[in-house]
Order: sequence, then C-alpha cells, then structure tokens
Amino acid sequence: CFCNMQEFLTDKEFEDFKSVIYNESGITFSQSNRSILESRLKEKLRDKKLDTVSEYYKLITSSREEMKVLLDSVTTNLTRFFRNQSHFDALQNYVIPELIKIKKESGKKRISIWSAGCSTGEEPYTIAMILSKHLPAGFTGDVLASDLSLKCLMTAQTGFYSDQKVQGIPQEYLNSCFDKVPEGYQVKKSIMSMVKFDYHNLKHESKRTDFDVIFCRNVLIYFDEKAQKEVIDRFYKAMNPQGFLFIGHSESLFGMVTQFQFLKTQWACFYKKG
Repeated sequence: CFCNMQEFLTDKEFEDFKSVIYNESGITFSQSNRSILESRLKEKLRDKKLDTVSEYYKLITSSREEMKVLLDSVTTNLTRFFRNQSHFDALQNYVIPELIKIKKESGKKRISIWSAGCSTGEEPYTIAMILSKHLPAGFTGDVLASDLSLKCLMTAQTGFYSDQKVQGIPQEYLNSCFDKVPEGYQVKKSIMSMVKFDYHNLKHESKRTDFDVIFCRNVLIYFDEKAQKEVIDRFYKAMNPQGFLFIGHSESLFGMVTQFQFLKTQWACFYKKG
C-alpha cells in the first residue's frame, strides 16, 4: 500500500520521470502539477502490479510501447465540437476564401489542414464539416488529425458521439453531417472520409510539408519555451507558403523569434506563414 503523497515519489524520482517525459514528448512537469504525474504513476503501478516506481521507471525506459502508454496517460484531453467558435468563424470567413484565391492561381484545388493534438476527434470533424460546406465545386479538402494518445485516436476513429457530446453543434451541421443512432450520433461517412487519424509526437518533424492550415490549440501550454519554439519551427516547415496557424486563446507567439506573422481579423487573431 502507498504512504502519503510526499513519500510516494522522492525528489530524485520526480526529476527522473520529469526528465524522461520531457525528452520523449516536450511535456513539462513542475512542482505545481507534480500531483498529476504522481496520481498517474500510482495508477500505472496498480495496473502493472508493481511495488515500486523504480521498477516502473525501468519498464518505460526499456519498452517503447510502455513509454507510449505513459505519455498517453499524462496528456489532458479536453475538447468539444466548435470549441472557440471565433476560430472556426475565421476559418470559414477569412482563411478558406483566401486559400481558394491562392489555389485558383496555382491550379491546385485541394486544401489540406492538420489538427495537431486532436484528442477524441471533435476538432478535426468540425474542420471537415466546415470544409464540406464552404469549399466550391471542384475543390477537395482533407484533414490530418494527430495525437499522442492512442486511446483518444481509437475513440475518434469510430466517429460516434453521445447526445451530450454533440451539444453546441449548430443544428444545420447536426442534420447534414451526422446520423442519429441509439445512444448518440454517428459522423456521416462523407465527413469521416475527409479525416485521417495518425499517432504523432510533436517532438518529431512532420513527414509532410504541404499543409495550408495547422490547428494546434491548447497544446503548447504543456511545453516549456524551448520546446514551444521547436514545435512552432516544425509547423513552419510543414506548411505551404501563405499557410495559416491557429493556436489556443491562452497561447501566444509574442516574444518568440519566429517567421510567422500575427494576423488580426474581425473574427479572431491567428498567424500567417511569412
């Protein structure tokens, strides 16, 4: 059985776990959120029927799969459809019209969007719904949705959401993009086919360099300044010229040396690739 919280994890053990999690994912733990890490580690010891955290540390440092499971458990997955509506208003009213103009000039009629840190899929499906409604004839859209949590990705891939989860979806989208099924709603195949889910750790480069828009909202808050800068630089490389970046309302690139330009529209503030 476990003693009180202070005795469960020594300062050295905390530093060891903090360091390995940071090196693997860029996620930062401090004294203020130490209790989150400690409660997750207690769960893991129970699951694995291990007696000490040092045994669990040996396990994660010798097994890539176990490391993925730990990273999955320490990420916070708070999301909902049309979360921060102003961003989606800007996507619909500013970004998509701008991209259509750019694409018509180049002759390429495909718009690619990356939802980085997609959690259980509400954000990428929201983006796909907007693309399906607002792209003109002859244009196609695709959404890559990635996350560090395999559990979340598996939920997202089903496209099924309870009655409670679909609250906040405008009625026109609920009618046109979902089928009512027992216990909830199922995303229609036409929308699901626009979204591809993939496991991705933001510590690593994207294999693609052709995104027109990247959404990475409320993810950077888990990184320190160095890791934030590295992620933003990777996003820059992953984008087409004149691409757009959306980050969370509580996040900012202010003070960061970056080539992104700040863009203020009547709907929302976001960033453009310079």
